[in-house]
Amino acid sequence: MRGRVWAVLAFLAPAFTTGAAAQLASYDLEGVEVGRFDYGKMWPFEYAPMEYFRETYGFEADSAWFARARLSALRIPGCSAAFVSSSGLVVTNHHCVRDAVSQVAQGGERLLDDGFFAPTVAAERRIPDFYADQLIDVRDVSERMFGALAGATSDAARAEARERAEAAIIAEARAEHAAAADSLFVQVVDLYGGGRYSVYVFRRFTDVRLVFAVELEMGFFGGDPDNFTYPRYALDFAFLRIYDDGAPYRAEHFFGWGSEGVEEGDAVFVIGNPGQTNRLATMDQIRLQAEVTVPAQVGWLASTHRALGDFYALDPAQADAMGVRDMMFSLSNSLKAYRGRAAALQNPLVVARKAAGERAFRAEISARPGLAAAGGVLEEIAGIQAEKRALAPGYAAFLSINNPSFSAAVIRRAITAYQLVASRQGGAPENALGAIRARLLQVGDFPAPLERSLLENRLADFVRYLPQDHPAVRFVREQGGPDAAARALLASPLGRAESTAGAVESLSAQDPVVRLGAAILPSYAEFADEWNALTAREGELTIELGRARFDIYGESIPPDGTFSPRITDGVVGGYPYNGTVAPAYTTFFGIYDRAVGHAGSVDWSLPPRWETPPNGLDLSTPLNFVSTADSYGGNSGSPAVTRDLELVGLNFDRNVNGLTRDYIYLPEQGRNVMVDVRAIEAALVHAYGAQRIITELERGGLE
Repeated sequence: MRGRVWAVLAFLAPAFTTGAAAQLASYDLEGVEVGRFDYGKMWPFEYAPMEYFRETYGFEADSAWFARARLSALRIPGCSAAFVSSSGLVVTNHHCVRDAVSQVAQGGERLLDDGFFAPTVAAERRIPDFYADQLIDVRDVSERMFGALAGATSDAARAEARERAEAAIIAEARAEHAAAADSLFVQVVDLYGGGRYSVYVFRRFTDVRLVFAVELEMGFFGGDPDNFTYPRYALDFAFLRIYDDGAPYRAEHFFGWGSEGVEEGDAVFVIGNPGQTNRLATMDQIRLQAEVTVPAQVGWLASTHRALGDFYALDPAQADAMGVRDMMFSLSNSLKAYRGRAAALQNPLVVARKAAGERAFRAEISARPGLAAAGGVLEEIAGIQAEKRALAPGYAAFLSINNPSFSAAVIRRAITAYQLVASRQGGAPENALGAIRARLLQVGDFPAPLERSLLENRLADFVRYLPQDHPAVRFVREQGGPDAAARALLASPLGRAESTAGAVESLSAQDPVVRLGAAILPSYAEFADEWNALTAREGELTIELGRARFDIYGESIPPDGTFSPRITDGVVGGYPYNGTVAPAYTTFFGIYDRAVGHAGSVDWSLPPRWETPPNGLDLSTPLNFVSTADSYGGNSGSPAVTRDLELVGLNFDRNVNGLTRDYIYLPEQGRNVMVDVRAIEAALVHAYGAQRIITELERGGLE
């Protein structure tokens, strides 16, 4: 260990030496072979899998086909979407526009509860600060980037050269496409961890209006319990419209409306923007996640979710006003995902297949004299993981500091207050003191009961993870434990925002909040410096490894997800489940079965218009369906289309078996879950009277 303070932390707390780590060490990984698609099917459009699609599905997926698929799809904040008419009509998931629905509400409307339908085009409502991006050009710029980096001899020099090269490429792309759109968003995306680079040019639409949204109870039917599960019964869809110069945008490319749907065994293609995955991580990086980062994230998410749940039970009205249920859903979604990662990292099949992939990679490196240096890169990455493992207690103890949205306000205030006192004592100029003072006064509060729970959790983390002679642990113990320490901190003038302003000028180093800051900040800063330096070096090594991997495998292995546009393929089909077989489809019959079976539960309640089946609705209509397509977080709202590029579903989730996809793609049971277009059409006609949308979909536009 390099740092004086962290020399005392060069051990692994018991939480990091049992469970996943022990299981990983005990597996016999010999004899298992890597599967052809273990690295997935998240194909970038610049490396379009034309021949693979042709061989596998028997149709001509040429450059024109991929271009239409790319130009018909959209990226929206955190999600995906698609054009479905020549008049700029866009379809996506309800949960992708949930905040937008609230933003456009007027005069006491409760649009999340009641839903929204604009009966005319003029009634469609503009969503503030919303956008949709259409990928109008993408090209590989790897050789240019590599050329810019060739003369750099240090990590810092390479980072600077990379930044300059990216800026130049972006500026040139903007100039080249300036006439194509009023607003452009251009980015250089690193693929294979930096083994390749592409420039992506998006046309950015900023006038986006809400056309239709179901009620929250329908879009999120089943609530958190059904999240990441299947069979599923959610009507998770909404319609938007893109405008240009105040009029509906005339879209040249859009997906047809596949009213007939698809059947079991049919191929589907899902276009969207999957988020960051870890499929190309080394085994040493995976072990660090199993032993350190994933367990710490699970612990932090679980304790924070419990604190929010306790507060909701204590004061539902105030909690609803704060949007606590949305916060809880966000945390619960992440918690389930991290628990899925934890389960994957303890799954012998997953670990064995990942190890087989690395063995095959090492064998290829050994067989190619020109790539000999890559073996040394793997060993250096392994060494970095060992250094990070020694920082494990700090990673877990200080995790919440890097998550300010759910961090106890007193922790943030303590660090800033200590900075102010130390800066005063050090004779800092007034302008510097003023900036720190302003930051201190900007720290808001959670309601007192919630703040106390969050604070107790974080103080308990210090005691759990840090050495017993660490200043933060001594502070908590001197106060009588996390509960008593939280009471003392909240009783300080700095404990709440309303009393902080009056205490700023007379801050004392003896104030318990300042003392807590003094106990946290020095070691946290040293931890952050060490962890970030290791991560930066690891990033440079990952680039070298990515180049070697691409030299060996080329485009046959897709890169990890990067929230950049991808296309993935799969087949509609059920799977073995809970001792039986999960069906390829669910129907509206099932939504009523769930509602009755869980009568009285908010998660399976139905809005008034759905409490009895709408007139004319055929309850056997397919509602949700599953396929083997390789979707991930960020694919919410992704269009699922046929070979004829007709939209037949909207991706909105994965099943629990698909949670391994952070590390590996296993189609045996992993499924993506979609809303069927037949359910969307039936709901629009029979429940919402939204015939004008159906007419537009059938005509392909407003005219």
